[in-house]
Amino acid sequence: MDKLIEQALLYDFYGELLTEHQRRVYEEVVLNDYSISEVALEAGISRQGVHDMIKRCSKILEGYESKLHLVEKFIHIKENVNRIRELTHSVTQSEVMRQIDEISKDILEEL
Repeated sequence: MDKLIEQALLYDFYGELLTEHQRRVYEEVVLNDYSISEVALEAGISRQGVHDMIKRCSKILEGYESKLHLVEKFIHIKENVNRIRELTHSVTQSEVMRQIDEISKDILEEL
């Protein structure tokens, strides 16, 4: 998975668990693509401080994911839904229904 997409997903799921200051700095640098210098000037901290905070926030978000696996489950469910959509365009209806049943069971287990 692309690193930026991964960071955005981690932030979407766990960003609220960061402090307001951490969220603001992380959003500006990672999601809004502002330079570290711009964010440092705006936040009143050093460039090194911004860099360290981004690394710390990334580790915090990855730590939550390693314990909770919400992003992993989200991606798996999304893949299953896409498989269902593909199957609905399939030709053999009995095979489609069997596969849809299997996928739906898998989705329910994930939830």
